[in-house]
Amino acid sequence: MSTLRESATRVALRLSQAGHEAYFAGGCVRDALMGREPKDYDIATSARPEEVLALFPNADQIGAHFGVMLVKRDGTHFEIATFRSDGIYEDGRHPESVTFTTAEIDAQRRDFTINGLFQNPVSGEIIDHVGGRADLEAKLIRAIGDPAQRFEEDALRLMRAIRFATSTGFQIDPATWDSIRTHASLLKRISTERIREEFSRTITHPQRRRGIELLVESGLMEQFLPEFLPTRGCEQPPQFHPEGDVYVHTLIMLELLPPDASLELCLGVLFHDIGKPPTFEFDEAADRIRFNGHDRIGAEMAEEIMRRLRYSNANIEAVVALVAHHMQFMHVQQMRTAKLKRFMARPTFPDEVELHRVDCTSSHGMLDNIEFLDAKTAEFAAEPLIPSPLITGRHLIQLGFPPGPRFSEILDYIQTEQLEGRLTTEEKALAAVRENFRPD
Repeated sequence: MSTLRESATRVALRLSQAGHEAYFAGGCVRDALMGREPKDYDIATSARPEEVLALFPNADQIGAHFGVMLVKRDGTHFEIATFRSDGIYEDGRHPESVTFTTAEIDAQRRDFTINGLFQNPVSGEIIDHVGGRADLEAKLIRAIGDPAQRFEEDALRLMRAIRFATSTGFQIDPATWDSIRTHASLLKRISTERIREEFSRTITHPQRRRGIELLVESGLMEQFLPEFLPTRGCEQPPQFHPEGDVYVHTLIMLELLPPDASLELCLGVLFHDIGKPPTFEFDEAADRIRFNGHDRIGAEMAEEIMRRLRYSNANIEAVVALVAHHMQFMHVQQMRTAKLKRFMARPTFPDEVELHRVDCTSSHGMLDNIEFLDAKTAEFAAEPLIPSPLITGRHLIQLGFPPGPRFSEILDYIQTEQLEGRLTTEEKALAAVRENFRPD
């Protein structure tokens, strides 16, 4: 038994020893039955909030109105929720009121059958009021009761259905799937932040390709990221992209990413060619398709989308850099040493290399630029790509240069010469300034 489960069991035992029902509930039961180590444990109980507080005086009453208390044990917080039925969901997210009830009725209010299971913490007995165990064995995501009612109660369940189908590899029950497609527009009731969180968890999962396909096919992508949809049917030059249109190309890239790819890399891949549909043109003279400036347009679109979804500035800056720079890799073998070192020294470079690798692998298959950069990485490994500057603005002032915009020009010139290996000492750098620049 894991330490986390042991701590959760002690919390549940405290409740049961006081005469209350207390079960593990939801995701922790599902994950354990699937052979996965639960990341957290939620406890459902017949104890009312005031009774929980009597047993755990230091409990955080985060949602006592809804019967939810937070108890800390062994450094971990455990959510304890009183069995309840929910009133009307007027905002499409939270019930206006709750009624404390039994475990069986509590299970009926939950989202999907595989999340509606309870487990006795001591005996391990599974308490199944919704057919969740059968759906686990059948590898099925099924809404509890009427799917339409479940989604109208809480439209975030639309996104959660896709995430669970992605993370489990399960199929979505036909009736539940039809209801997702019918009610996709309900997603507009949900806050941007909650949609973003579910989307991020889906796209960073190793089975992210399937998640994106389900979001598109369900109509949910149209509700929060419609700019991606024109990639479907956007043809590409077959000599460079025999795999198909921009959509198929992007899906293959997502599938080729390593399982632990960062959020920024996953989004960078998703957005890297989002600028192709608006820049599509057919060059009659060359008899080929072109997407001139799609990297620049795509970077602008990526920034606008991510700001709308309220990603952090750090997330946005990294993804925009990935999209904006992804076409520069075709020129790396022709770059001067100084430019190449600056290119490789950027903080997003490791993710950019991975994006380029999957971009090439999913299309023409040529990895010569990756091989070149690998060789250069080894060649440059003995010292920092960008070493400490030989001179600074202080030196320029001593040489009689007034502070101003020329400082950047002069210092950039000296750094370039340093990166090229032509300047190696402060004395040589100062001599180069005297020879090539004059104070105003």
